[in-house]
Amino acid sequence: MRNPTNATPLTTVRNLGILAHVDAGKTTVTERILYATGTTHRRGEVHDGTTVTDFDPQERDRGITIFAAAVSCTWDGHRINLIDTPGHVDFADEVERALRVLDGAVAVFDAVAGVEPQSESVWRQADRHGVPRIAFVNKMDRAGADLDAAVASIRERLHPAPLAVQMPIGAEDAFTGVVDLVRMRALTWGDDGEYGGGAPVPDELCAEARRRRRLLEEAVAELHPGALEEFCDTGSLGTGTLTAALRDLTRGGDAVVVLCGSAYRNRGVEPLLDAVLAYLPSPLDVPPVRGTDDGGGEQERAADPAAPFAALAFKVTATATGRLTYLRVYAGTIGKGDTVWDATARRGERVGRILRVRADRHAPLDRAVAGDIVAVVGLKSARAGSTLCAPDAPLVLEPPGVAEPVVSVAVEALRGTDTGRLASALGRLAEEDPSLVVRTDPETGQTVLSGMGELHLEVAVEKIRREHGLGVGVGRPRVSHRETVGRGVSGFVYRHVKQDGGAGQFAHVVLDVEPLGTPEAGLEFRSVVVGGRVPQEYVRAVEAGCRDALAEGPLGGHPVTGLRVTLTDGSTHVKDSSDTAFRTAGRFGLRDALRACRMVLLEPVAEVTVTVPEDAVGAVLGDLAARRGRVTGSVTRAGATVVTATVPLAELFGYATRLRSRTQGRGTFTARPTGYAPAPAPAPVR
Repeated sequence: MRNPTNATPLTTVRNLGILAHVDAGKTTVTERILYATGTTHRRGEVHDGTTVTDFDPQERDRGITIFAAAVSCTWDGHRINLIDTPGHVDFADEVERALRVLDGAVAVFDAVAGVEPQSESVWRQADRHGVPRIAFVNKMDRAGADLDAAVASIRERLHPAPLAVQMPIGAEDAFTGVVDLVRMRALTWGDDGEYGGGAPVPDELCAEARRRRRLLEEAVAELHPGALEEFCDTGSLGTGTLTAALRDLTRGGDAVVVLCGSAYRNRGVEPLLDAVLAYLPSPLDVPPVRGTDDGGGEQERAADPAAPFAALAFKVTATATGRLTYLRVYAGTIGKGDTVWDATARRGERVGRILRVRADRHAPLDRAVAGDIVAVVGLKSARAGSTLCAPDAPLVLEPPGVAEPVVSVAVEALRGTDTGRLASALGRLAEEDPSLVVRTDPETGQTVLSGMGELHLEVAVEKIRREHGLGVGVGRPRVSHRETVGRGVSGFVYRHVKQDGGAGQFAHVVLDVEPLGTPEAGLEFRSVVVGGRVPQEYVRAVEAGCRDALAEGPLGGHPVTGLRVTLTDGSTHVKDSSDTAFRTAGRFGLRDALRACRMVLLEPVAEVTVTVPEDAVGAVLGDLAARRGRVTGSVTRAGATVVTATVPLAELFGYATRLRSRTQGRGTFTARPTGYAPAPAPAPVR
């Protein structure tokens, strides 16, 4: 029962996320949890577009989770704040922000596929954040479902100690329930998915259940000192000791409890909820949050409603009713109408409303306390990663990490009058999703949108079209080329003479132009004029004019770089020579000299580091070669091969998607611009 302040004792709160590879059944598990807890009264289906957490039109159209959605429900006197996270690799940053504020997680695995590529990625993310997990092997009703194979894949690919606390009753289409190996009882569900409760283990399953219970006790005793002591004394483990040991091992990260079921058929959800309460930590069971105060010192804030307020904003969304900022409250209490300090932006903010979140629906609250995950309305400056705290006790919490974008597209409004609206829409997108970066290329003038993958960018552009009613054109960004000297000229003479009444202009220069060898070196200018034929002040003017000429090269108007210009001779006029005349002579003289040189077009290149499984190295090397990549190294580490190569930046467009398809999603890469290299000569026109 909730008390009058809308607070819940912290020992009865669970903040957890649902993690998995795309299509493993995360959203269906979430929907069944909402149904089992009485939060919803009908079962939402992904294929029907009736789910609560996948409420965005694009999520329903595509049948995948794109945005992390928070829901809140109650089970057996406990409040569960649940975040359904995306499974597609393009939206890994959404998972990162969710994991930053969660105390525990349920990792969902396909009973046929076992550990899939993105399962590994989200598992590693949870490892970095130290989030305890339990595993749920889903889709036990599918043909080929095998709990033991799924457990083996968890052991081999994720390397925790998987502890199966259930065994299935029936297989594939005949899957009807599970045997709870901790309490040694059979849990069954009817054809309509209604929970039949516990019953004695059927006689035909007793021997196998006792064998598996014995294996579970031995595995737990090996890992837990208290359990080992009892096991040595009595030869077995009691239910209480086993449960306590499983809780300790889960919260310490030494093992992962494994359950099974079929979320689609609503079988196995109730014991999963019981396991969440039994094994995953409450806000009191995790270490106090650490932050930095104004003096640069480190502080801890315990999960205490009476402590100074401290919260982390992990998600910002713009809705039709206003701007929602999602908070994890770590310490203290916040009330409607309170003023809080945004320690990141260093400004005060007033909390208009506090909402208990259920995806796109909300229930008003008077206050939120330590351990809560809520949304607030009224904050103007807070961004994902902002720390909100008590004005008289400032504290900055570590924000979630933001991955570097790997894919870019050029965007423009189809109508010139919509340019301003597009800029505003892109700014709002980047505010809601920090992994999206918007910039204007200073050389091409294009607006470039960068993100984690092509689907990520496709979703972002579609969101602008739908929510803002804007026509948006999307294209490949033009890379910024350079030009350099391949073969120079010597003794190039240029005379600048202008006489149009009054004082005239006269400048005479002789230039040598040669390549420097390193395109990034820019311009090296020197003078070897002797005898004062060109005074020093005019030499400086010639250099300035030469630098002016580098803005546009003869091949395509690209900037020129990587050359040495030597002023070897020249002459002046007593009256008509001036700084302006020699600067003009330098500019036009070098421009004409470059036309006489053999010029080379340069394109930007990047050093790409690709990490792939050993069985995919051949395909990756072939693809790099097709992209004009030059492999510079290859090292094998822990079953994976790290390939380094230099690849033209223009050829990296679409590489993220291609790499994932060639490596079944297991390949990753990073790209670091390293300068310029000669571009291939264009094909002759026939």
